[in-house]
Amino acid sequence: MDNPYTDHNKGENIIREFSYDTDAFELVWHRDKEDRYVETLHKTDWKFQFDNELPIDLTKDKLFIPKDTYHRLIKGTGDLSIKIQK
Repeated sequence: MDNPYTDHNKGENIIREFSYDTDAFELVWHRDKEDRYVETLHKTDWKFQFDNELPIDLTKDKLFIPKDTYHRLIKGTGDLSIKIQK
């Protein structure tokens, strides 16, 4: 299975784009191998969820994701573009 996103490197950051037609089942629980900060590049109704926590709105505020922490995205309407800083 291919990734449900497209990455674009922007210096030390990655711009990750999810299309509006991404199937929700492709947005699986996963862990990252390193700490990350994530922030949206536009207003969106997509959500973010840590394991054993309620979903939260994605905002332009930086969201810290510690390495080895289970998390997932919850699909909203429209496309999603996020900036990832490792």
